Amino acid sequence: MKIAVELSADESELLASTAVRLGVQPEELARATLIDALSQNKDDFCKAAEYVLEKNQSLYRRLA
Repeated sequence: MKIAVELSADESELLASTAVRLGVQPEELARATLIDALSQNKDDFCKAAEYVLEKNQSLYRRLA
């Protein structure tokens, strides 16, 4: 999938300078950052789901 993102001049400059510092292309940095953000959200969701399941475990047994 390809997506286009509009960045302000400041955001574009920050992305470019960070990419130079890391030795990667700005597109690669943006992709890696997006993947990292999506992974963190997935982990947060899994942790929250596990908490709810544990907390309500006895209730689920009674309802089964």
